[in-house]
Amino acid sequence: MTGLASAFRTLVATAAALLAVTAAPAAQAESEPKAPREFVALRSVDPTIIQEMRYITRHNFVGEPVDGYRQPLCILTRPAAQALHKAQSKLLRQGYSLKVYDCYRPQRAVDHFVRWAKDLDDETMKKEFYPQVDKSRLFADGYIAEKSGHSRGSTVDLTIVKLPALPTRPYIPGEPLVPCYAPKSERFPDNSVDMGTGFDCFDTLSHTDDPRIQGKQRANRQLLKGALSAVGFVNLPEEWWHFTYKPEPFPDTFFDFPVAWRSVAGH
Repeated sequence: MTGLASAFRTLVATAAALLAVTAAPAAQAESEPKAPREFVALRSVDPTIIQEMRYITRHNFVGEPVDGYRQPLCILTRPAAQALHKAQSKLLRQGYSLKVYDCYRPQRAVDHFVRWAKDLDDETMKKEFYPQVDKSRLFADGYIAEKSGHSRGSTVDLTIVKLPALPTRPYIPGEPLVPCYAPKSERFPDNSVDMGTGFDCFDTLSHTDDPRIQGKQRANRQLLKGALSAVGFVNLPEEWWHFTYKPEPFPDTFFDFPVAWRSVAGH
């Protein structure tokens, strides 16, 4: 009986350990903050808008998936999502579609950017995203900050795609990098129209009205800006892709719920 009792105690201990391991992620998920009801998944408002969420992948200036991005999902406040739907409806009639790169951004993701920017030895993605900027200047030059309007839920990074949309091949970690301001045929392939630079290009050429951007590239930027301005979005002059819906429902609140369906379940 002693041997049986010992074996039983071992089984109980093993089961308890397994239960603790499997319960930990569930408990963690339960403790995660959820989005206020004013937040929605963009896909539930307009499923036609293309989503290429960069920060859950390794193809971004950090070079790895960013903290807080659990699923490739665009989350926004409902007024911002509804305004994008209005802009999309007009663009579709012109043969174009919006494509979002980033929407709501948790504070923990911003904190990840800050840690990365302070690590001056990590320049894995420099050749593509900030080839002419010394990494020690990222804070001073305004490319990285400790707070982001994205965390308030009404800011979106996006572009325009000519329809029918061609597929964009996946990024292969370690592949040769090309500067984000190189000619479109040379830089990383993107089914976006030519905006003169790629998304998240840390360079003055990304300024929406930079005078060096002319011709079709300038017309494409103005098409995006015009479509979004007409429905209440304001462009950040330093980034052709960055727009904030006004008035913001949460102008002073920086949220930290994860980018996941669970955060907006039932909204």
